[in-house]
Amino acid sequence: MSDDFGERLTLALKALSMSRGRLASELGVDKSLVGRWASGSVKPSAHNLERLTHLLAAKRPGLTMLDWESDPVEFARQFGAYAASLSSGEPGPGVLLPSQVLDAVRTTTMMRGEAYEGFWRVTHPAVIAPGKFFQEHGIIRVEAGGLLQFRLGGPQVDYAGTLLPIDGQVFAIATDSVRNVPAFLILNIVTVPKLVVMDGLLLTAGNAMRNPSAYPVVLERIGDLSGDRDADDARVAELMARPQFIDDESLISEPMRTHLLRDFGPAAAMAGHELLLTASPTPSLSRIVASIGAGV
Repeated sequence: MSDDFGERLTLALKALSMSRGRLASELGVDKSLVGRWASGSVKPSAHNLERLTHLLAAKRPGLTMLDWESDPVEFARQFGAYAASLSSGEPGPGVLLPSQVLDAVRTTTMMRGEAYEGFWRVTHPAVIAPGKFFQEHGIIRVEAGGLLQFRLGGPQVDYAGTLLPIDGQVFAIATDSVRNVPAFLILNIVTVPKLVVMDGLLLTAGNAMRNPSAYPVVLERIGDLSGDRDADDARVAELMARPQFIDDESLISEPMRTHLLRDFGPAAAMAGHELLLTASPTPSLSRIVASIGAGV
């Protein structure tokens, strides 16, 4: 196997949002052994390599034992990670970005990445049930390579991707765990030392007919990271086990409901509302920040 096996294993675990402890548990080996594999001080035996590959292939179909010796760029792409050399220690997003954009993202993340880190809740209208709402839970944190990675979802499906903060907004491309269909986010923020809310638009083909749909979303911070990666992974697993469909209408505050259920279109525009669905950085976002701080 490749001399950079430890780096490849670390990249694979990060891409799958999987801790060393969880891998050890699923393989039935001691966590310290997985730690030695990841550090590169020990390589797995042929038997353990076969078991490891089989386990990861169940989560990333197509992975074979030959991939541990493949080109580093191809291995990174296998896991939807940046196509940079593993030896550089700079994994990146599974999309091609102009170097100028990536440099701007890295600079912003280096300066303010900690402001985004934490546990988050996403609220948005339920496309399949008009007037109702969905909520997903998850985590945002800075990973190796100096970029913000996120994982958000619920019991049926979750989304993973990279946050790209640029000029007071946040762009994101996520992939769901069921169909591997990308979704796109553009979010506004209120610049504070620790972000408590982000709001914007989500574009996806999320319904059964795969019709492209765009709808407003609000992300709320619901907790801070502990600094213990395994504990944080356990916490996010607990959060993501919560139901996504909201039956209890009282869980959605009136400011949130008004913000998410927009009145737009030609008829609405004649009455002074929006012609198109937009998410301009208006004072409404600041009001949502205030309402969250007040516990509404």
